[in-house]
Amino acid sequence: MENSHQDKVQKKPIRLIAAACNDMGIGKDGKLPWHLPSEFRYFVDTVTRVSRPGKMNLMVWGRLCWFSNPETMFPMANILHVVLSNTLNTVPDHAHFLCQDFESAIRLAAEPPLADVIETIWIGGGTQVYKDALNHPWCDLVYLTDIMADFDCDVFFPEFDKGLFKLQERFPDVPSGVQEENGVKYKFQVFKKETGNGV
Repeated sequence: MENSHQDKVQKKPIRLIAAACNDMGIGKDGKLPWHLPSEFRYFVDTVTRVSRPGKMNLMVWGRLCWFSNPETMFPMANILHVVLSNTLNTVPDHAHFLCQDFESAIRLAAEPPLADVIETIWIGGGTQVYKDALNHPWCDLVYLTDIMADFDCDVFFPEFDKGLFKLQERFPDVPSGVQEENGVKYKFQVFKKETGNGV
């Protein structure tokens, strides 16, 4: 009987998605410091992709990061949004859930009733939420666009182990090569967590 709780937990892939400039900056004054519509479209296309109709992804946001999103971004197809906060009492507009900590958000996706609906847990930021996700055993991929320029930022993507997370040469649905938009060069990158047991 003691396993009954474990049986109900469905392991979900946890994936980070971000764009960072040369010094790993990801934001300034609650906004993106660059204007790259195609990069943003890639972000939306990536997080809203599901394997079949009826499935959803769960997107996890820190409170500050959530409120920095433009209203025009919502609603997003195939996405349930959870905002992490221990100061908010009500679910913010456009969001679906409010959780106090990262682990509760993961449990939300991995246990009934959502477990049968949610395919992937996407992490939208900010820094602390990214750190929590990188340290989680279910984390398998980091989608990190390399903005090949210097921007003044006050929020940064956390350091992560490039020995553990290996940059992939090619990856499904990810354009390769250097892109350029509004005079800014960037490239889409995916880092995959290497597992020691060949899985």
